Amino acid sequence: MSPEPAPAGLPRLQQWLQTVIVHPGTIAEALASEEAAALVPEGRIEQVVLPSARLSASERVGVYHGMYLLRMAEALESDYPALAHYLGEARWHAVVRGYVTAHPSRSYTLNALGGRLAGWLLEAAELPRRHFCHDLARLEWAAAESFDAAEAPRLAEAQLAAVPADGWARARLVASPSLRLVALRWNASEWLDSTRDQRHRHPRPCRRSSRVAIFRRRYRVLRRELTPPAFRLLSDLAAGVPVGRALAASLRRAQAPTPATLRRWFMGWAADGLFTRIELGA
Repeated sequence: MSPEPAPAGLPRLQQWLQTVIVHPGTIAEALASEEAAALVPEGRIEQVVLPSARLSASERVGVYHGMYLLRMAEALESDYPALAHYLGEARWHAVVRGYVTAHPSRSYTLNALGGRLAGWLLEAAELPRRHFCHDLARLEWAAAESFDAAEAPRLAEAQLAAVPADGWARARLVASPSLRLVALRWNASEWLDSTRDQRHRHPRPCRRSSRVAIFRRRYRVLRRELTPPAFRLLSDLAAGVPVGRALAASLRRAQAPTPATLRRWFMGWAADGLFTRIELGA
């Protein structure tokens, strides 16, 4: 009796290989998994992968399977170096394994791989200080997004001067693509700062509210800690709220800023390039 024909179709084989590679268990468990076996039965692996002089077909696939977690850990650590440092090697690799099992890579690029890590950390009940880790991850991911954001021109003084006095109420400021605003409940920003100097002792994770603006300037990602009133106003402006309405809301809140304070904020934001242009409403 002639053997069954090998599974045909490149897309099917590609799907099988990805299914095997991203499986969190051993290579034997990956090849025997229900999802993989539905694409290529375990007994027919040598019909799609040839053995080499030293390795069997399953061992050859196992090379890629074994490298997967290492590559995922490397890719994630490039976006979360402080988190990886805080957790330590063993715990970091456990986090990577759990995360990529829940959210395996499905894209040709690994740039977006870590996009769900901060939220996933909150569900990791066995992780010590997971709420601190959540804030640290949010901060680092915001920095990664800021670094990768599209380039845009800074708002020029001439554009500011061109706005008529009666046009500011309806004007909208367009935020830089690199601007990210993050409200924190833990001292993640302070801890992140401490990683820049290896001689500096890291602060103990603790509850401390802070509000941070993250942006890119001259290919460097910078952070500015903001007061609560400044953070709320900048958040409104970045969301496209007209200047007049945003200022009115800011002046109605507790700790309303003085005109001099507002001027200082706007001058600082303009100097940092947080806005790219002004749009005048109807």
